[in-house]
Amino acid sequence: MNLFLDAFAWIGDPVHLTGPDGIPTRIGEHLAYTLVAVVIASVIAIPIGWLIGHTGRGRSFAVAVTGGARALPTVGLVFLLALLLGIGITAPMITFVILAVPSVLAGAYSGFEAVDRATVDAARAVGMTEWQIVTRVEAPLGLPLLIGGIRSATLQVVATATIASVVGSGGLGIYLFRGLRSNDYTQMLAGSILVILLAVLLEIVFSIAQRLVVPAGVTAGRPTDTRVTTRRSSAAKATSLQEGTQ
Repeated sequence: MNLFLDAFAWIGDPVHLTGPDGIPTRIGEHLAYTLVAVVIASVIAIPIGWLIGHTGRGRSFAVAVTGGARALPTVGLVFLLALLLGIGITAPMITFVILAVPSVLAGAYSGFEAVDRATVDAARAVGMTEWQIVTRVEAPLGLPLLIGGIRSATLQVVATATIASVVGSGGLGIYLFRGLRSNDYTQMLAGSILVILLAVLLEIVFSIAQRLVVPAGVTAGRPTDTRVTTRRSSAAKATSLQEGTQ
């Protein structure tokens, strides 16, 4: 318990809140790595996922490729790329993108697959082109699942971005690995707490966003309880009771 109190005291220490090694700076670096990786992964995965979801072709291949990507050892891949590309952010960033692509891709094509085919057929029947069907029907209806995929990718990258500091980059991982080298367990725990809090905050943000992007027509079409309950007076209830006993 004292270790946790020391860790929170370390986080609240004014010395650790300013300067290039301060907590706000490290959080900013961590968020920047996450944002850039997820954006790049989205640019790659969303068009491919939409194509797969719209045409129904290539799903088995995509599942196999993304499954293989999920199985890659992240730390080993970072060190391998660092040996090939040198120390810096390039090797971790490529690893983060590879880590984020499967979740975004799955969210993209799953969102299209979840759209009722009768809705798509109706759109074709009224004369919509395939591009209009994708952008005006399938993409809006599949957006919640896509946001869910981006949400999953973001949380994975946030948790994994700590390894960027191993090859000379910044982020909250600095506190973990510096504390590990110096046996400063308070600093290690403080870094872990900051990563957890950041992940929880992003989880809340994405959960709210995922609810907000549900099309109004979808929520409007959900069944509601329209039953009206009538209240009878005590006298009416008593009258009915007396009639039933006669």
